Amino acid sequence: MSATQWLERHQILVYLGALVTGAVVGLTLPDSSSVFEASIYPLLGALLYATFLQVPFTTLAEAVRDRRFLTAALVLNFVVVPLVVAALTLVVTFPQAVLLGILLTLLTPCIDYVIVFSGLAGGDSRRLLAASPLLMFAQMAALPLLLWLFMGSELTDIVDVAPFLEAFLILIVAPLALAWVTQALAARRRVGVVLTTAFTAAMVPLMAGTLFVVVAGQIPKIRDELHHVGTVIPVYAAFLILMAGLGFIAARVFRFDVGRSRALIFSGATRNSLVVLPLALALPAGYALTPVIVVTQTLVELVGMVLYVRLVPRMVPDTPTASLP
Repeated sequence: MSATQWLERHQILVYLGALVTGAVVGLTLPDSSSVFEASIYPLLGALLYATFLQVPFTTLAEAVRDRRFLTAALVLNFVVVPLVVAALTLVVTFPQAVLLGILLTLLTPCIDYVIVFSGLAGGDSRRLLAASPLLMFAQMAALPLLLWLFMGSELTDIVDVAPFLEAFLILIVAPLALAWVTQALAARRRVGVVLTTAFTAAMVPLMAGTLFVVVAGQIPKIRDELHHVGTVIPVYAAFLILMAGLGFIAARVFRFDVGRSRALIFSGATRNSLVVLPLALALPAGYALTPVIVVTQTLVELVGMVLYVRLVPRMVPDTPTASLP
């Protein structure tokens, strides 16, 4: 077994180790937080570039071929999910920094490793792969509106547009454009294939490194607020439970076959936490807790995906009667 295969197989333990180590180092060496903070942007930029390389932007036209699946994914992620998030955040009153972290995370559908986990559960990963570029652009357009709907005028008081826009351009738009160029290059030159292969192999180390430096850099600032992290774990877990049922119902409404049903359930449940992390990091000093709230969702979701891979095939079994035209 190669090192890359070992890391992929044990990625949840690797990420948990990175989080715990980051917390220990950050609390033990609080004066070093500035060093770790300086490492966040380079690591996160590399991670997002590797992430966007998995999204087939050069085959964007394929996404519109199965309009029923695309419609179902958009309705589930941008109509049903906001209603679920509203219900979950009304149950408990959260501090603004915590609430914003929850909203940034849960309102944005995943466009990368959802494809892998869906495939492991026998879902139609090809359709998710084709739909991922449109889901990416849809969430970039919808997120400001959804945040405003949830937070109203308070959002204007929280978000300073200049650093927010800078983080968006440097850590989302730039890696996105570079990944697009790399994919186009890979179709014509070997160097593009080499870059894609190398960054794909580096995904787990890059993600572990990002989790480590974010926690090590932020935790000294929030050591007196760590109890808030525990309050969001039930919210993230409840979201996964609810979206499994709602995704199943949506698949039945759209009369999908087994592969598309499983893929839709995964699309509704997985979130884009590390893609919105730059936006959380660009918030004012009083919101140092928000990036940690975002990162917490990543760990909860990864554990949830292990369970999903086992449970979703039982929810949507491989039977002739389950396959509909």
